[in-house]
Amino acid sequence: MATSQPRTALNGDSMAVEALLQDVFGIIVDEAIRKGTSASEKVCEWKEPEELRQLLDLELQSQGESQEQILERCRTVIHYSVKTGHPRFFNQLFSGLDPHALAGRIITESLNTSPYTYEIAPVFVLMEEEVLKKLRALVGWNSGDGVFCPGGSISNMYALNLARYQRYPDCKQSGLRALPPLALFTSKECHYSVSKGAAFLGLGTDSVRVVKADERGKMDPEDLERQISLAEAEGSVPFLVSATSGTTVLGAFDPLDAIADLCQRHGLWFHVDAAWGGSVLLSRTHRHLLDGIQRADSVAWNPHKLLGAGLQCSALLLRDTSNLLRRCHGSQASYLFQQDKFYDVALDTGDKVVQCGRHVDCLKLWLMWKAQGERGLEQRIDQAFVLSRYLVEEIKKREGFELVMEPEFVNVCFWFVPPSLRGRKESPDYTERLSQVAPVLKERMVKKGSMMIGYQPHGTRANFFRMVVANPTLTRADIDFLLCELERLGQDL
Repeated sequence: MATSQPRTALNGDSMAVEALLQDVFGIIVDEAIRKGTSASEKVCEWKEPEELRQLLDLELQSQGESQEQILERCRTVIHYSVKTGHPRFFNQLFSGLDPHALAGRIITESLNTSPYTYEIAPVFVLMEEEVLKKLRALVGWNSGDGVFCPGGSISNMYALNLARYQRYPDCKQSGLRALPPLALFTSKECHYSVSKGAAFLGLGTDSVRVVKADERGKMDPEDLERQISLAEAEGSVPFLVSATSGTTVLGAFDPLDAIADLCQRHGLWFHVDAAWGGSVLLSRTHRHLLDGIQRADSVAWNPHKLLGAGLQCSALLLRDTSNLLRRCHGSQASYLFQQDKFYDVALDTGDKVVQCGRHVDCLKLWLMWKAQGERGLEQRIDQAFVLSRYLVEEIKKREGFELVMEPEFVNVCFWFVPPSLRGRKESPDYTERLSQVAPVLKERMVKKGSMMIGYQPHGTRANFFRMVVANPTLTRADIDFLLCELERLGQDL
């Protein structure tokens, strides 16, 4: 990009500020929203890292640039970014672009506040309280606590920390020396944040006892019982079980009632990682998948995933009514949480969390909920299940496609078997060759920009595609395109 004279400072020039932002909003609407959500446009414009560095001109200079250059940079950033709102972006557990949630995100960024005290974020302190109350009610609790966290991984880490503190409150002051060897239990299909959290909190990854899962990816309660007994026999103190509602790859739902029975019998904290599957609670048709979740002590739920609230929107919900969050994390900073304020200081919720500054994540969900209503959001969930079923039936009809298993959620896992491998399952190199198919197709689709879908191996299974049906604007035509595009990309393999 050509150099130019430094731009004129906008400070104090309200008309210039307004003009700049109107231009930027125009670019956003045109490039990120209109083009970024159009099936006739590319999902991504792939460039190799060195070429992309040159195109972006990333180096920061001592002099500022003109407004024209800044606007061009805005266009360039959007142009070379992956369009996660695109109807053919199937790569992650989040996708789509809800306009009301986006409006909430824009307002949030414009107001630039932190919801740690009522005095600087009165609207959002009250709003967060109300949204969390509604989410808890869907879990099945008429009281409790909670907080929005920077992602589901952090929600899971909060649960570990709270469970440890409840059992051994002295650890807040005395640290690890106040603790015996601890053991926590989770399925081999759990999210990796459980092990990361154990390491981060000083428990160590050895404290994580991995419980077997059945062929569908659900935790085995009998093996959980065995693992608890084994940990006790080895001198460790069991303190928490983390179940999963909606595993990342297979979309499995652990048997929560059976796990809750074990937790109750052994006096263990029961956490449910429902970051992915929690939104199913809105569906009267499908919420049975989470039967027993009301018996949990804590629940992680990410509305930015299946509900489409936009990154990030992650709630940690607690059944506790003893102010455990504040007791565990509070430090009573006198410059922020003065007790002689002129309003009810119970509204200063910032001492409940590990962070000081915290992003406002409730408005996008609240505004979307206001626009859609609970029934509208329910229809969004139910439609995802309907389209998932459509995809399953289409896979069964087409030569060269094979389901990994019948899904119970909106994760549809399948292999594309190219012409050269069809009818050759008995060949000794079949699995090895099949494993090479998905990476090749992924490279081709990304470089073409036609779509994005994730793949992975799983246990002894060769690489397979994981289709995530989450974008609320998806249609059957998009599902058909997915299958036809894989056929086109893999016809020579």
